Amino acid sequence: MMTSMNRKARATLQDVAQLAGVSTATVSRALSRPDLVQEETLARVSDAIARLNYVPGGAARALASGKTLTIGAVVPTLDHAIFARAIQAMQTELAGNGYQLLVAAHDYAPAQEAAAVRAMLARGVDALMVVGADHLEETWTLLTTASVPVVLSWSFDARLPAIGFDNEKAGWLIADHLLDLGHRRFGMISGFTHANDRARSRVAGVRAALAARGLELPSSCVVEAPFTLAGGRAGLAELMARATPPTAVVCGNDLLAAGALFEAQASGIAVPGALSVVGIDNLEIAAHLAPPLTTVHLPTTELGRTVARHLLARLRGEAQPQRVELPIELVIRRSATVPATSPALAREPS
Repeated sequence: MMTSMNRKARATLQDVAQLAGVSTATVSRALSRPDLVQEETLARVSDAIARLNYVPGGAARALASGKTLTIGAVVPTLDHAIFARAIQAMQTELAGNGYQLLVAAHDYAPAQEAAAVRAMLARGVDALMVVGADHLEETWTLLTTASVPVVLSWSFDARLPAIGFDNEKAGWLIADHLLDLGHRRFGMISGFTHANDRARSRVAGVRAALAARGLELPSSCVVEAPFTLAGGRAGLAELMARATPPTAVVCGNDLLAAGALFEAQASGIAVPGALSVVGIDNLEIAAHLAPPLTTVHLPTTELGRTVARHLLARLRGEAQPQRVELPIELVIRRSATVPATSPALAREPS
């Protein structure tokens, strides 16, 4: 067993300074503001760091530079490709600029989100991203009084700079497409709308599209479920058990839509012959489902990259727009078509 006696001692800032033949202050400056250090001196310090395998402690670096070189992201969940994709893009962009990303997920629990935001700020992150506009007042106070740059993502709120999508438009686009195909009986499987402004906005967008054609989407035709395959399956089963089932089902995201497709297949309901099913997100899986899913593309990779660049620019003291709305678009595949002429449900061949 390795003991403290035979474990190699960790190199210190003073060790680097001695090997490079400079002061510890110069080493600190080389780490925090290399642009202020002469090229030849910087090369000697870099060589010493490499030879000693020196890793600067976070506290020491923070004292030297006034920064921790970390940026926080508080998201609802990482158990969903839509957030994971944005976080990956954000992390890649930040790493290329010498920053590390700290991520916390709160599982759509407002109190857990408040605790995560408080912990991130207490840890000394240099900047912070949060998702959505639904937050406890405690969280809003933390965000709006933070001494570091903060940005909202996925949604918009005038209280903070925001980079996101028009979620109501997403619901409108997908519903309007179904209306153009001739559908008049709609159902919707939504994520839980409590504490989730994105889910509420998508439902509102569907309702607005229907209202523009003189139709409505009553609450009895909206099923709220977890953002899971099982949630999509349960939601479709509930809608199709109605005395007059819908001919088209709008799902709040692609995961719910995939679950709805699986439930339709298990129940022998032909999609799109008897029922059109659509989603929102345009996850990679959407193009590979059977049938491929009609959906709305949300550029989440671009969102992650844009959030990172926004925060880096603000850390450099550069002014940034208060609101950046990323474009979304309808992606038409084969899971939606004109409604069946017969009121009876068409069935898959047995």
